[in-house]
Amino acid sequence: MPADPPDRAAPPVTPTSPGLVVDELGRGTFAVAAPRAEAVDLCIRHGSTEHRQRLRHVDGGLHWDQVTSMVPGTRYGLRVHGPWDPGAGQFANPQRLLQDPWGRGISHSSPLLSSFFPFDVDAMLDRVEERPRCAEADNGEDAVWSVVVSDAFDWQEDLRPILEWDASVLYELHVKGFTAQHPALPAEQRGTYAGLGHPAVTSYLRDLGVTGVELLPIHAAMDEPHLTRLGMTNYWGYSTMSFFAPEPSLATAAAQAAGAQAVLDEVKTMIRALHAAGLEVILDVVYNHTAEGGADGPSLSLRGLDNLEYYWTDSGAFRDMTGTGGTLDPRSVHVMDLILGSLRYWVQELHVDGFRFDLAATLGRDDRGFRADHPLLRAIATDPVLRGVKLIAEPWDVGTGGWQTGSFPPPFAEWNDAFRDQVRAFWLSDQAVRARTGDESLGGIRDLATRLAGSSDLLTAQDPPGLPAGRSLRAPWASINYLTAHDGFTLRDLTTYECKRNDANGEGGRDGTDDNRSWNHGHEGEVDPRAEDSARILELRTRTARSLLATLLLASGTPMLTAGDEFGRTQRGNNNAYCQDNEISWIDWSPTPRGRALRETVTRILTLRGKHLQLRTRHFLRPADVEQLAPDQVAWFGADGEGLSHEDWMDPSRHLLAMLRPAPRGRTDADHLLVILSAASEDTAVRLPGSPWPQGIARVLLDTSLERQDDLPASPLTERTVLVPAGSVVVLGIAADGPVESPERLS
Repeated sequence: MPADPPDRAAPPVTPTSPGLVVDELGRGTFAVAAPRAEAVDLCIRHGSTEHRQRLRHVDGGLHWDQVTSMVPGTRYGLRVHGPWDPGAGQFANPQRLLQDPWGRGISHSSPLLSSFFPFDVDAMLDRVEERPRCAEADNGEDAVWSVVVSDAFDWQEDLRPILEWDASVLYELHVKGFTAQHPALPAEQRGTYAGLGHPAVTSYLRDLGVTGVELLPIHAAMDEPHLTRLGMTNYWGYSTMSFFAPEPSLATAAAQAAGAQAVLDEVKTMIRALHAAGLEVILDVVYNHTAEGGADGPSLSLRGLDNLEYYWTDSGAFRDMTGTGGTLDPRSVHVMDLILGSLRYWVQELHVDGFRFDLAATLGRDDRGFRADHPLLRAIATDPVLRGVKLIAEPWDVGTGGWQTGSFPPPFAEWNDAFRDQVRAFWLSDQAVRARTGDESLGGIRDLATRLAGSSDLLTAQDPPGLPAGRSLRAPWASINYLTAHDGFTLRDLTTYECKRNDANGEGGRDGTDDNRSWNHGHEGEVDPRAEDSARILELRTRTARSLLATLLLASGTPMLTAGDEFGRTQRGNNNAYCQDNEISWIDWSPTPRGRALRETVTRILTLRGKHLQLRTRHFLRPADVEQLAPDQVAWFGADGEGLSHEDWMDPSRHLLAMLRPAPRGRTDADHLLVILSAASEDTAVRLPGSPWPQGIARVLLDTSLERQDDLPASPLTERTVLVPAGSVVVLGIAADGPVESPERLS
C-alpha cells in the first residue's frame, strides 16, 4: 500500500476536552463546553469580515467540529444560540461575540464597554430595564477576540530552579508597579514583562536574597462596572477574563502592536530571565470568579456560553462567596476541567513554578461547605504535572464558613493570617494601647511563640488519627508567613498610620479593613522632618520595622516579603489600593539613607537564615532535649535565663521572649542561636540560659535597634548577659563547641 501523501488531513477524532487542536497548517478540531446551548457558531475574523461556522457535533456537552486555516494570528470568537431568561440564569445572545474560554491569546486590552453586556445598559452601565431584554445590536466590532498563538519558543535550555520549600523566600510584586519607575530600565520597558526580566531587576532580586517572585495576576482581565463608572481600573488584576491568555497591557507597546503572539513571547522571555537568575515564578491566579461578576455583569465568555454550567446559582440566582457578585462553580466538571487545563498550560508551556490561589476556600466548596477532600483540590494535588510545583492557598473566602486556615490538604501551603495578625499585635497594636494607657498587662508572648515555631496548632489540626507520635502530614514550610501583602498597609504604613486613608478609591472610605493592628508611634501620618520630635519618631518607626522583618525572616515557615517593604515603601495610608494605577501603588526607587540601611538589614537577616539550618527545619519544633540538642528543637526562656512556667506563658504583662534554636549536631562551625524579641518599653538586661544549656562563646549577630548592622560589636560577649534595647530583636550566636579561653573585655 502506498504511503499517505504528507499533506493529507487526518480524520477528525471526537474531542474529549475543549479547545483548539490543530496542526501547523491550522487543520484539526475545535470544541467548547456549553451543554445548554442550542447551537454554537465559531466566528473567524478576516480583516473586517466575519465568517461563521456552525459547530455541527455535540457530544457530552461539547460542541465541536473540524476546522481549517486556524493558524497563529487568526482571530476568532463564539456566538451562542439558546434560551434567554436572566431570571432563571440563562443569557444566550448570539449578538454577543464571546471569547473561547480555552483561548491562549486575545486581540487587545479593552475598557469595559456597554456593548459587552448581554442586555441594554445606560451610560453608567446600569440595566435599562428591571427585566432586561436581549440586546439586539451586534458587538463584533467592539469585542475582544480570541487569537490563535503558537507554542513554539526558544527557551534556550531553560531550567526551573526547583527550590525546596525550606529554602524558599517569596517576594510578592506587581509587574507594572515594580518596574514602572525603575530608573535603570529603558523607558519602553518600564511597567512591563520585559522590564521585570531586565538584568537590573533580576540582579536586584537575587542580591536581596529572595528565591522566588509571586506575581499579582497576569491573566487577561477586564475592569468591573463600578470602577469604570469611577473612571478607574482594576490595577491588581483580580478580575480575570481569560485563564490562558496573558494580560496584553503589561507588555511593551511594541509587543501589543505586534499582537497576541508577541505578548505571549514577552511573558516567556521574562520567565526565562527570572529562571536564569535562579528565581522561581509563582502566579497569583483567580479561579473563584471572573470579570463577568454577578447578574448585572457583562457577557465576555462563560456567561454567554452556559451561565448555569459555569457559575454557582440557586434557582437561577447567583451565589456570591467571593464578594464580586458571582462565583465559579467548582462542582461543575467543565469548571474543573477549565481550571486544571489552565494550570497545566502555564506549567508546561510557560514554565511557571507554582501558583497562589486567590480565595482558595471557594475551590473546595460543595453544597455542604468547604471540604479538604473536594474533587478539585484532590485533582490538583494528584495531577502528575501540578504536584511537582508549588501550590499556595489563600485559605478563605467571604462565604459562610469561609475561614479555613490550616484546612488545606498536602501538598498545599497556605497564607497564614494568624501569623500576620499576632506578630502585628505583639510589635504594634498591643504596644499602641500600652503606650496610651500605661497598662502593661496587655499582650503576652504565647501567641508569638506559636507563630515563631511554625503554627503547628493550625497545620496539624487536620492530621488523620493513628500517625506515629510527633509525625504530621504537613510541615512548617506550609505556613506562608507574612506581615503585609498587596491588600492592606505596607510595612512603613503599619508604623505610620492607625487609620486608613482610602478616599482616593472613590468609595467614601468604606473599602479596606479597619483591623490593621498598626501603631503610628505617637503621630498619625508622616512627620514633618523640621518638627521637634520627628527624629525620635522616625527612629522608633524604623526600629519597629526592622524588628517586624526579623520576626518574619527568623520564624519557622516560608517567609513572604511584599515588594518595597525592604526599603520603606509607602502607599500614603491607603490599605486597599486595588484601583490605584499610579504613584500610590508604583514603587518609588528614589534612594534614601534610611531605605538603603533597611534593605541591607533585610539582606543580612536573609543571609543569617540561609547560613543556619535550624531556621529552616522541615519538621515542627519539639521541646529541646538538653542532652541531645538538634536543629528541630526549641527552648523558651525569660529575661532571667530561666525556662518559662505555665504561669509565665499565660501572663499578659510579659513582653520579652527568648528562643533557643540548637545547631546541628557534630558541626563545630555551627552556632546555636538565641533569638530575643522584646516589645518592652524599656531596655532589658537578659541573662543567657545557664548550664546545662550551651555555654560557648556568644556573639551578637543581629540587633534591630541599630540602623546599620555593620555597627554590631566585633568582639564576643564578656558576660552571660546582654542588654536588649526596647522594641528590638537581638540574635546571639553561641558557639556549639563549648567555652574556650576568656575573651578580652570590651573597652
